[in-house]
Parts: sequence; C-alpha cells; structure tokens
Amino acid sequence: MRGWRSVLLCMLCLAAPAAVFGHSHLSDDPRVARARALIGAGALEEALGLLRRLPADHPDRTDIRFLAGLAAIRAAERAGDEASRGALLDEAVAALRAILVDDPSLVRVRFELARAFFLKGRDGLARRHFRQVLASRLQPGVAEHVGGYLQVIRARRRWDAWIRLQAAGDTNVAAASDEESVLIAGVPFRMDGSSRARSGIGVAVKVGGEYRHRLGARLQWRLGADATFDLGSGRTFVAARTGPRLLIDAASELSLLGVARQWRGGGPERRETGLRIEAERRLTDRLTVNGHASWSRRRDRKPGGDFDGPMRHAALGAAWLASPTVRVDASAGWLRQRPRAPRWRNRGLQASLGVSVAARRGLTLGASVSWQRTVYEGNWHPLTRTPGEPRKDRLIRLRAAALNRGFTLHGFSPELAVVREVNRSSAQLRSYRRNRLEAQLIQQF
Repeated sequence: MRGWRSVLLCMLCLAAPAAVFGHSHLSDDPRVARARALIGAGALEEALGLLRRLPADHPDRTDIRFLAGLAAIRAAERAGDEASRGALLDEAVAALRAILVDDPSLVRVRFELARAFFLKGRDGLARRHFRQVLASRLQPGVAEHVGGYLQVIRARRRWDAWIRLQAAGDTNVAAASDEESVLIAGVPFRMDGSSRARSGIGVAVKVGGEYRHRLGARLQWRLGADATFDLGSGRTFVAARTGPRLLIDAASELSLLGVARQWRGGGPERRETGLRIEAERRLTDRLTVNGHASWSRRRDRKPGGDFDGPMRHAALGAAWLASPTVRVDASAGWLRQRPRAPRWRNRGLQASLGVSVAARRGLTLGASVSWQRTVYEGNWHPLTRTPGEPRKDRLIRLRAAALNRGFTLHGFSPELAVVREVNRSSAQLRSYRRNRLEAQLIQQF
C-alpha cells in the first residue's frame, strides 16, 4: 500500500478489530492464552511458533486457527522480504478459510481473511469478503474502517481473472423440438427422426480476465476478454472489450466500452461489434444496483445474411446481501433485434432472480430462475395457426447448484449444478425441453 491514507487505514484496522467485533470464544488452554498474550505484546514469531506446535485435533482449534491467522497477518506486515511476506499471508488465508468452511457466519474471521487477501493484492476476493462483512450488524465505527479498505481497492484494483473447467450432460444439446409431427394446412406431416432432440456430453474450458490501467485519480482504462472452448464439438466463443471507466464518487462508477464477439463452429461464423455502457452504484452497505445498455451489429458468414442487422439490449440489476452468508440477485431487461430477414426480427423481455447461501461444512447452495418472452414480428405461417400470426416464445430456466468451497485442488473448487430449461412457442417445432447436469471446477485469481 502507498500513501498516508493507506498507512493510516491499516493502523486503524489493526487497533479496531477486537473493539468493534467483540471477542469470540477464548480457549482455557494456557498455551493458547500464552500465544494470545504474545500477539498482544507484538512477539508474533514466538506466538506463531507456539501455535504451530499445538495438535491439529485440539478441541479449541477454531481459536487456535484464528490466533495463527491474526499473528501471521501482522507478521506479514512487518516482513522484510516478499517471500516471507507471501508465505505468512498464505498461512493466514489457509487458517482463516478453514474456520469459515465450518462456520461462514463468523464476521470477525471474515474481516481478517479479507485483510489477508487485501495485503496479498487479491483485491477481487478481498472486496467480496469486505462487502460480506458490511452485511452484518456491525458496532459503531467498523463500517467506516471496512469502507476505507474498499475505497483503496477500488482505486488500485488492476486485474481480475478466472478459469472454469466444465463437463456437462445434456438431454437436448441442440435445443430441438420433441414434437413428432407438424400440422400444415390441416395435414399432419411426421418429422424425420434426425431432427428430434438428442442427448450428449460435452467438455469445455472457460476463461476470462480484465486489466485496468490507471489514467488519473478517478479515471481508468479497461481491457478485458472472455473465451469458451468446447473440446467435444470444436465450437469456440471469444469476446473482448475496452474503454474508459470513471469513478464518479465513492459509491458510483460508469464505463463506456467498445465490444466485439465471435462464435465459430457448429454453424456459420458469427460476429458482433458495438458499444456498451455500464453503471454501478452502491446504495447501502448491503444493496448495490447496476445497469447496462448496448448497441451492436451482427454479421454472419452465410449466403444471404438473413441474420445480419442491429441489436439493442438494456438491463437493470441489483445485488442484496441479506447477511454475510445470504446473497440475492435480481435483474430485468429488454432486447430487440432487427436482422435483414423480417421473419427473424424480434423484441423481448427478460427477468431473473437468484439466491445463494453459504452453509456449514464448506457448502454454498444456490438457486435461480430466469424468464424470457420473445415476440417475432415476421410471418411464421404455416407453423403458426393463422396467416400473419406472430411467433411468441416463453423460455423458463431453473438452476440449482452446490459449490464445495471447503475443498480446493490447485486453487480450484468443485461445483455441481442441475439445469431445467423449457421453451413454449406458438410456432410448431419451436417448443422444447432440456435438462442439463453440470460438473465444474472454478478458480478465481
């Protein structure tokens, strides 16, 4: 950290935790009491040595882990070289994460874990945990300390990255209709079996990241990319974005981005380019709202270019931390596409609601529902009942997931999700059902 504000912030937070969060259970073991006294006296290496020698199955292991994490963080702040500093912070993160796996409601432990990530420069993780701390009932003064950390992160945060390895089984990989026949002019025609729904298993690698270069006290330049590689089908998706980010005030920001996307494999190559505006504002310590609007143009490498044309999309969203362990996300949006072929021109509305709960034993449970209604302006007769009748689709998607944050393999944590998707259409052959089972390993840097 640089600057007098950052130094003062750390001094305040070192002094504040015990007073503002209160005390947890204190072990009766004299060795633990001795380690606690050594930490208070600043003899951090001696305290760590004593705590490391205690048995792993000690009945007061929560208190021991917390003291070890606290001592390691403070020792890291005094370390003279980066190697020692990094090793101490890694030790602190491991000890504090182990406590939160058993009980994610311990706010004081989460605060210290956030500080450890902050000192490591892992600002994305630090920011997430600090915001969870703000979602609890804090004693007077502590919110200001946490808010100070968040302001430093917001100004210095340079990059984020993630990688996801996914294997999925799908009962309807092409989202094909399960209808056996189609009625045209009152005459039924039986569908060829090759066009019916079929199941499959896919393996994909998804990666993404963003770098932000500081141009001034409140101005940054964003450069980010995301990619998905389907190893089974050979399909790929690549997206890039770049543009300025303005930190309007302590709680608000605005970005103007140029965006480009490309889809390849499984059909004609598709490209989109355009502009996107993003905004975010933290209304309270628990509630953050965001929104975006985009204008883009689609181009397909396909004879005729029926799908080529402009696209418009706008959405508003909100994230509410009901408590340090419960998060609620909601969004609503509008979409319009104007391709060259009138039949495919459409407009639609979207909405979603999701809840995630950090439970004991390292599990994070989540559930979400999304809804989308799309109306096509062109003539879909004879697949619709009467000439000139527009096609109307209603898509509902349900997802339930369980993430085991208590298990990590080289930084990856496993998640298992079940997805149910149902599309009901007024046009024949456009309704479908699909079930999907996803197993994935997730890592955030």
